[in-house]
Amino acid sequence: MEKLLETIKRLLPKALFTALQPYYHYFLACIGAVWYRFPSRGLSVVGITGTNGKTTTATLLYRIATKLGYKAGLISTVENIIAGKVRPTTHTTPDPISLNKLFREMAGAGCKYVFMEVSSHALDQNRVLGVHFIGGIFTNLTHDHLDYHKSFENYLGAKKKFFKMLPAGAFALSNTDNEYGNKMLQGIKADKFSYGFNENEDFHGEIKKMKFDGLDIAFNGADINSKLLGKFNAYNLLAVWGASNLLGFDTEKVNIILKDIEPPIGRFQHFISPNGVMVIVDYAHTPDALENVLKAVRTFAGSKVISVFGCGGDRDPMKRRVMGNIGAMLSDIAIFTSDNPRSEDPEKILEQMKSGLSDEDLKKVKTISNRREAILEGIKLAQKGDVILCAGKGHEDYQEIKGVKHHFNDMEEFKKVFAKS
Repeated sequence: MEKLLETIKRLLPKALFTALQPYYHYFLACIGAVWYRFPSRGLSVVGITGTNGKTTTATLLYRIATKLGYKAGLISTVENIIAGKVRPTTHTTPDPISLNKLFREMAGAGCKYVFMEVSSHALDQNRVLGVHFIGGIFTNLTHDHLDYHKSFENYLGAKKKFFKMLPAGAFALSNTDNEYGNKMLQGIKADKFSYGFNENEDFHGEIKKMKFDGLDIAFNGADINSKLLGKFNAYNLLAVWGASNLLGFDTEKVNIILKDIEPPIGRFQHFISPNGVMVIVDYAHTPDALENVLKAVRTFAGSKVISVFGCGGDRDPMKRRVMGNIGAMLSDIAIFTSDNPRSEDPEKILEQMKSGLSDEDLKKVKTISNRREAILEGIKLAQKGDVILCAGKGHEDYQEIKGVKHHFNDMEEFKKVFAKS
């Protein structure tokens, strides 16, 4: 199937293919669903959309379902899993052919539930057209992907499109603490539910204590202790808890599972070095995500907060100055470095990140374009009780420079250095 479609694409005149581009994924979605015999109809598929938190929410729901004894599937930025068997992934939401193929394999493996991330790109390109969702979750909406969507209104519209797709009888669970949460629930056919840390939500959370080693929280009055860190993870946990209730999972068992559940790869992953420095690796690559993780770090940091992060090349340049300001403001030392510069000059990206900084903030900033050297510098500057946050790449195991991908993993780099010391 994939080879046939690639051949058709190659044989079409370029001008014709460009003209048909808006309908390309629509066509693929129809073909994929028919070819693989409408596989999502035999599965209970829950989609998660939003700027931040999709991977954590989807992964935790997958782990809960598995712990409860169900066979389940996961489709995420980090990995695809079919009843415990891990598959590599290249996109947050696969193309329609690959997606329906995954669904057919999941159905064949006996999966009952599938938890999947639904990206704004996928929604705009109709990649999930025809998927039978039994539920959808909205995490939040902040500045991201404007290089693709061109305006925030288009980005919002793509997310809203998902909730309009949900059929009657499905559930729509939305974070109404976010200013766009109620908009997601307007004019849809699905059953509407809210979650958040204010007082009027269907699933209401209370943060009792944010600690160095986790969270003490309460959901609808039920006490939960979690190993996950930060307020943003409290939101992810509440979304998971609410969805678990809507899916009919045993609440008492879910509460117990949440006590021991670990974060996904590259999502606020952390360890304590032999010399007492806490290292955190996180995927935060948007202004809002970076601000959230740095604020979370400041709640438990014993001493200095050292951040190491950059901004990707060939992507939304408007967020570079914003992220530079956030990093400088919320860090004691901010090391600006390369993320995936792609075809751009890393030094120019760093200059854009520094633009607009006050003289006072500039004193806290170092610019080191080589990411390995930037990590090493962060380690050299850190002392016992300090926290190093390395943000932007998370689970990624490569760095793309001038069109070439080189193996690079932040967590590996930190552990190599500490193993030598």
